[in-house]
Amino acid sequence: MQAPQMMRQIIDEEVTWDKTQTIVSKTDLYGTILYANNIFTQVCEYSAIELIGEPHNIIRHPDMPKIAFKVLWDALKKGENFHAIVKNLTRTGRYYWVITDFTIDKNEKGEPCSYTARRKAVPDGVVKKIEPIYKTLLDIEKLKGEKASELYFDAYLKEEIGKTYNEFVVDLFEEENKKEQYQKDKTKSTIKKGLNWFFFGD
Repeated sequence: MQAPQMMRQIIDEEVTWDKTQTIVSKTDLYGTILYANNIFTQVCEYSAIELIGEPHNIIRHPDMPKIAFKVLWDALKKGENFHAIVKNLTRTGRYYWVITDFTIDKNEKGEPCSYTARRKAVPDGVVKKIEPIYKTLLDIEKLKGEKASELYFDAYLKEEIGKTYNEFVVDLFEEENKKEQYQKDKTKSTIKKGLNWFFFGD
């Protein structure tokens, strides 16, 4: 059974997990969890049995602005694969940051039937850049409402970034990941493999 956020004490502490692993979940078209792999259950601190049948927002962190999820769902409903940077909430109230690659699963008729999400840890540089933006959006939501937050976000992306949210997320991740990989003395050929390699391996 879902533990409501109001029942969880929010702890400003990152959960410890193996950041080389990929968190995988599958939901129906309404966001109900159908499948969660072992690393997902380990990181979010719920068992698979507890997760199955629950809405995916069981792990939504209160620091996340609602507009980020609206952009996500709008894209998926249009049949567009999507990437998002998300701060998630664990059962004990701790957090973890991930970049998510969403894909749309289709049935034999070619109709969308579910969504699969693959998540990886993000470099600290990504968090440092995205966190202030999310805080601004959240503050606007609290004071002016979700519509005002949406209007500001649209204008911010257009005027200051010049990209869609999906493009912004992918470029930000790849830029910071390259910096981190260089610091770890990785080869340029490995770095240039990009998100496809990151989520799916060689």
